[in-house]
Amino acid sequence: MAFTRLTMAAALAASLGISAQTAAAEELSVATFVPPQHHTNTMLFTWLNEELETRSGGDLSLRVYPAGQLGAGPVQQYRRVVEGVGDIVLGVAAYTPTIFPRTMLAILPGEAETSAEASQRILAVYDDYLAEEFEDVVMLGISTAAGIGIASTVDLSTLAGFEGAKIVPYAALTTPVIEAMGAVPVQMPVTEMYTGLSTGTIDGAYATYNNMTPPWNFWDVADYFVENVPVQHAVIYVAMNRERYEGLSADHRAIIDELSGEMISMQLAASFDGADARSLELIHANTEGNFQLVRVSEEERALMDAAVAEGLEAIFADYEARGITDAREIYEALNQ
Repeated sequence: MAFTRLTMAAALAASLGISAQTAAAEELSVATFVPPQHHTNTMLFTWLNEELETRSGGDLSLRVYPAGQLGAGPVQQYRRVVEGVGDIVLGVAAYTPTIFPRTMLAILPGEAETSAEASQRILAVYDDYLAEEFEDVVMLGISTAAGIGIASTVDLSTLAGFEGAKIVPYAALTTPVIEAMGAVPVQMPVTEMYTGLSTGTIDGAYATYNNMTPPWNFWDVADYFVENVPVQHAVIYVAMNRERYEGLSADHRAIIDELSGEMISMQLAASFDGADARSLELIHANTEGNFQLVRVSEEERALMDAAVAEGLEAIFADYEARGITDAREIYEALNQ
């Protein structure tokens, strides 16, 4: 993938003896909208900082600016990295879907059930189909937050249960999928879902186990967490300002190249999958909770998957109408 080509170029330069540029101490800023205690800060960026410091002998490091300190909210993250507000950003593709229409196809239900599985599939097709959407930045890693279940106030363990239910999808793109399952899509940011479930504004929301536990605490207002539903994904990326990258010494660029691609992507995936695993343990330990874990049977899952297939056809038709003629091809490549 494109990450790999950068690494190979750096290695070739070193072998030819043209990477003698002196490496001065550098600190890279990380702009992220999540709070300091979020697992991407405590796991991914802590790991990345340790790797940079170790490999550079302490001359290359990160400083994380959490909770929107370099700009509030997630919507402008890609703009912030392009403009250099942050040297590196954590971003969510769904907040700027017009910039990443092909990348957005990775959010659709398919073969990937976890963040790790989704990462491997995205990396496998990145060069051929997705790299052009990130050409203004240096991509460091890409993964997903896997929406593996639905937090709800009604039992959605059968396809019939979806009929008329107001459900928040992971992204607006999946609206046809929600409709094909018989539900009514409701767009709502994650920060409002707790209140939505509490007041009955919504009947359910695509979620992770991590959403059920602190700090989100959906388990206070949801009666069910429905497992084995068709998984939706939120594509998460870590990108670097191109000018800042090119201004680094050859040695420092080589370090970043070595870590970029699969290593950072899989660490990002491990951050999300690990948070879910820890939250699931908390859910099982919460014997005083008023919610139930319910699992969709394989028979009902087959019915749901068939409905999803109908929704996908509507999505591919919409892409075709917008002049993106290879949407089905990209989706199939992601789900080989």
